[in-house]
Amino acid sequence: MAKKTTFNIDKDENFSEWYTDIVQKAELGDLRYNVKGFLVFQPWSVLSMEKMYHYLERELRRKGHKPYWFPTLIPKENFNLEGEHVKGFTPEVFWVTEGGKKKFKEKLALRPTSETAFYQMFSLWIRSYKDLPFKTYQRANIFRYETKATRPFLRSREFHWIETHCAHESEENAMEQVYQDMDTSKKILGDIFCLPFIVFERPEWDKFPGAKRTFAADVLNPDGKLVQQPSTHLLNQDFAKAFNVKFVDKNEKEKLVWLTCYGPAISRIFASIIAVHGDNKGLKFPWKIAPVQVIIVPINNDKKIIKKAEELRETLWDNKISVEVDKTEKTFGEKLYFWEMKGTPLRIELGNKEIQEKNLTIFRRDTEKKEKIKEKELLTYINKTSVDIDKNIKKQAENLFKGKITDTKTKKELKEIIDSGKIARCGFCSMNKDGTKCAELIEKETGAQVRGTRLDKEKNNFQKCVICGKKANHVTYVARQY
Repeated sequence: MAKKTTFNIDKDENFSEWYTDIVQKAELGDLRYNVKGFLVFQPWSVLSMEKMYHYLERELRRKGHKPYWFPTLIPKENFNLEGEHVKGFTPEVFWVTEGGKKKFKEKLALRPTSETAFYQMFSLWIRSYKDLPFKTYQRANIFRYETKATRPFLRSREFHWIETHCAHESEENAMEQVYQDMDTSKKILGDIFCLPFIVFERPEWDKFPGAKRTFAADVLNPDGKLVQQPSTHLLNQDFAKAFNVKFVDKNEKEKLVWLTCYGPAISRIFASIIAVHGDNKGLKFPWKIAPVQVIIVPINNDKKIIKKAEELRETLWDNKISVEVDKTEKTFGEKLYFWEMKGTPLRIELGNKEIQEKNLTIFRRDTEKKEKIKEKELLTYINKTSVDIDKNIKKQAENLFKGKITDTKTKKELKEIIDSGKIARCGFCSMNKDGTKCAELIEKETGAQVRGTRLDKEKNNFQKCVICGKKANHVTYVARQY
């Protein structure tokens, strides 16, 4: 028996088409803007992402970060100061070469990331150990000339993110910040956005340009590919040296700071929310970041019913619950279908019977079940049920990883695992440059990448590298990525 679908596209069998369809039908983004690779974000995505920003920024400020707004343009001279960084990003940079009728002597970069902007100012602001740690962040859009196939929210030439930049007295202090960043990912991505992920330390050849160490949270897509979500970096001191970011320590000695940066891309995380939580009927949102948490659907547009619906709306709105009343001319059945597709967590169905009996019929999107409650118990019901919704959605999402990770000791098995849409766990020789050839061979033969080693150290049950047969010094994970 075929699965029931809303779009005649089974998410499990054709994820790519399902994703494209839901983005269009739920009106999340419009690709018809006449600059290739740029997306118009529509209200249903913006409303959710505004809430996502709120929770991330709140957590960052709780941890001592201060907000800044930096210019979008970065001088080429800034960009060229750190060699590894410029080498890594130059192929992706959009350059501004003139303003009005005047051509610039030196072109300006549309920021692909803002290390070279922040650290120029750090050199002016930081003087003493008393200024440290210096913890900043900005909410911004960034631009990268993505040459691969673009996909709404997931991969585009402009995306929206938060980036943090921090300066510290010592490498040890900087690493404490890196672990704190990963804690932020756990609290926000895991507990509020309900996304399961694994944190890996990236191998030498896959670090952020200019980083000494890179850590990243990988979220699994239903099609078996991994999506890199927030990454955090301990930068090497070449940045501090290039931008002359120094401080005088307690012994009145001048030292270079240690720098860290962290980049949760809100629009990219939103792509994982679509992909992980959605089903064959449409979107499914965790409570805290749902564009609209409650939709009130009148059985018809009778004045008495609409008046009651508006009263309920005001009550919920006054209690900080995002809510709308559907007063469109669609049929009642079309309205139910529509809001189920849009992923609204709770739907209140309202007619004369409900008004007379002072009861409400409520549909939960996460369980797809209806319940009847007394009208006077609505707020109590929502307070309890909203918690249950997130627990349930998180549990459903965590099932995505079940059975997806398979151990292997041979190249043949490795390819079979990857081709079946799973993640391979195996022994690997080296995470520094010595392991590059083995990683390149894996990518050539399977189209997959070495993701790195888990942050939570695990027992090494592998004796040999899956590729070269040398001693397995690490347990690594191999998967295809977006």
